[in-house]
Amino acid sequence: MKRNKILTSIFAIVISATAMATNPLYPILDNYRIPLNEKGAPVGKVLTGDTKAKICISRDTADIFRIDRDGIVRLKRGVKLTEGGAFRYAVTLTVSTKTGTAVKEFELVKDEFLKNRAIAHRGAWKNFSDPQNSIKSLRNAISLGCSWSEFDVWMAADGVPVCNHDPAIGGLTVETSTSAQLTKVELEPGEFLPTLEQYLLAIKDQNKTGLVLEIKPSLVSQERTLELTNKAVQMVHDLKVQAWVTYISFNYGSLERVIELDPVATTAYLGNDKTVTEIKNSKMWGIDFNLNMFKANPILTRQAHDLGLTVNVWTVNKAEDLKMMLDQGADYITTNEPELLLKMLRERGE
Repeated sequence: MKRNKILTSIFAIVISATAMATNPLYPILDNYRIPLNEKGAPVGKVLTGDTKAKICISRDTADIFRIDRDGIVRLKRGVKLTEGGAFRYAVTLTVSTKTGTAVKEFELVKDEFLKNRAIAHRGAWKNFSDPQNSIKSLRNAISLGCSWSEFDVWMAADGVPVCNHDPAIGGLTVETSTSAQLTKVELEPGEFLPTLEQYLLAIKDQNKTGLVLEIKPSLVSQERTLELTNKAVQMVHDLKVQAWVTYISFNYGSLERVIELDPVATTAYLGNDKTVTEIKNSKMWGIDFNLNMFKANPILTRQAHDLGLTVNVWTVNKAEDLKMMLDQGADYITTNEPELLLKMLRERGE
């Protein structure tokens, strides 16, 4: 999910005492990717929390969008987008109700995102000998042509979200160290531990690979987990990277909070203590289970698909296991061997 030309603008959201005040992220869209080669293509429905809200486009830098009578942002009649060239478009919506007004800017992105099943686990690092969860490993995943790149986020002691897998790094415990301390940790010469903001900004210069953002459960308290969740979702909206990001976590409450804040965000649960039915009833997008669960239950993929859930599996590195999950019909496979998986997908004609 990405760009060659960067459109900049001021993000502002002003909310009064209205239904929108119950959710500071409203208004939101239910999709941010623009279909290609379709005149007047629908992009996303505006969600306001108020069925009687009046919606208008107050700013459209490219002058190519309109709002239809159903509150859907669309390309103007006769307008279609094709591959190549600029791919990010800034649009500002003004939403009015009897009691308040909200003004919010979005970035809509040409849907040239890759549709393969490869997710690079902590980026592509193993065969590059690069640090995991680094911006360099993210760049590697993009260059390989993975549809997604996964990474992990903790909250530092000063409340800043930072990217790392383990609870400690460089002799520092992430949750009890400041972001200033953590971002001085050198992962390799010239490559430092990134903040979430840096990681999200790094994805915006292209529109082929998306981000799977894993919210790490706090080892201190559930309150910190939810605070991190709030900050991560808010930052995704503030930086206008909704088109690129999906969320995963081992913490069920964290994903429930994501959905509370952004009901159309895509979420998948990593744990093994919920059934597919429970996950479906929580309005999550999919499951993201360990490989052993699929070995123990070969029809798990089918059971999830029958409920309309997407299926991701982690962490699959051996060729025989990759083949098993491809044959079972997993939608996505998270792997430390994205090169091998992409090769197998090509050989299968995918």
